[in-house]
Amino acid sequence: MPNPVRWRAAAGRQALHAALRRFFASQGYLEVETPLLVPVPGMEPHINAFEAPFIPETDVGKPRSLYLHSSPEYAMKRLLADGAGPIFQICKVFRNGEVSLTHNPEFTMLEFYRPHADYHAIMRDLEEALAEAGRSATQGEPGADPAFFTRVPYERVTVRDAVLRATGVDLRACPDGLSLKRAAEAVGVRTWDATSFDDVFFHLFLQKVERGLGMERPTFLIEYPASMASLSRLKPGDPTVAERVELYAKGLELANGFSELTDAAEQRARLVEEQQLRRSLNRPVYPLDERFLEAVGRMPPSSGIAVGLDRILMLLMGVSSITDVLLFPAHEFV
Repeated sequence: MPNPVRWRAAAGRQALHAALRRFFASQGYLEVETPLLVPVPGMEPHINAFEAPFIPETDVGKPRSLYLHSSPEYAMKRLLADGAGPIFQICKVFRNGEVSLTHNPEFTMLEFYRPHADYHAIMRDLEEALAEAGRSATQGEPGADPAFFTRVPYERVTVRDAVLRATGVDLRACPDGLSLKRAAEAVGVRTWDATSFDDVFFHLFLQKVERGLGMERPTFLIEYPASMASLSRLKPGDPTVAERVELYAKGLELANGFSELTDAAEQRARLVEEQQLRRSLNRPVYPLDERFLEAVGRMPPSSGIAVGLDRILMLLMGVSSITDVLLFPAHEFV
C-alpha cells in the first residue's frame, strides 16, 4: 500500500495537472497526444532508451526494434511543421537506468511549444503556468512552500554570469578545454581526466554552480555556450552562445528548452555528431529520424521547453525524494 505521503502526492498531482491544463487552455494551446512507442529515440549522448522489439503477428510490417520515447519532442515538432499552432502535452517518458533521489526511469513530462516566439516567450509562459500551479497546490508536507513558484518574474541569469558569480571563472577568458581546466582546478574543482571544454564545464557546473541556483526564487539559466546548443539555435548577433534555457529551483534542474533550430542541414550535422559521441561512449547508436529532419526545415520559428513534473511536485509537496510522489517508484522493483 502507498504510504500517506504518496496518497497526498497523488492529490497534489491531480491539482498540478489540472492547473497546467487550465493555464494552457487559457493561452490558446492545444493539448496533443503523440506515441510513446517510436521507431527512433532521441540522440542525447547520455540518455539510453528502452528497446521494445516489434514482432508482427500478421502480414503487416516486419520485425524491428521500437523504443519507448525519452521525450515527445520529435513528434511534436512534426506537428508544428504541419501548422499545429501552440501545443502542449503531459505524458510519460522513459530513460533507461536512471534511478536516484531525483530520477525514475519512467516519469511525467510537460512539453510545450509556441510558434513564432523565442525563448523569452517560452520562459514567460512557463513561469505563469507554474505560478498557477503554486496557487492551486494542495496540502503538502511540513515546510512545503508552494508560493515559491508564484514569485514571478523568475530570475534570469546567463550561464557565463552564473559561473562567474559562483566561482570567479570567466568562460569568455577560457575558450578551450585546457584553459578552462586550469581555471576550474584553481578554484578547487576536480576535473579528473576531462580535457574537452564541455566535459570540464560539466564538472565545474555540478561542483560549484548548480547547487546554488534558484534558492530565493526559481532561476532561468540562459545562453549556454554554443557547443552545448543541443537542439537550439545560436543567438543572433552572438553566435558564441545558444538560445537555450534551463529552469532551476533550490538547486534542482526542472526544465530544458530552446529557441528551436529550424535549419535541417545544421540539425542533421548535430545529430551525426551526437551519433559519433555515443559511439565513443560505447552507448547504443540510433539511426537518424528522417521524418523529423524533414519537418525541421518546415517548422516556423518556434520555442519549446520540457518540464519534469515529478520534480515540480516534489517541490510543491516539500519532499526530497522522487519516491514520495510516485505510487509505484521504480526502486521497488529494480
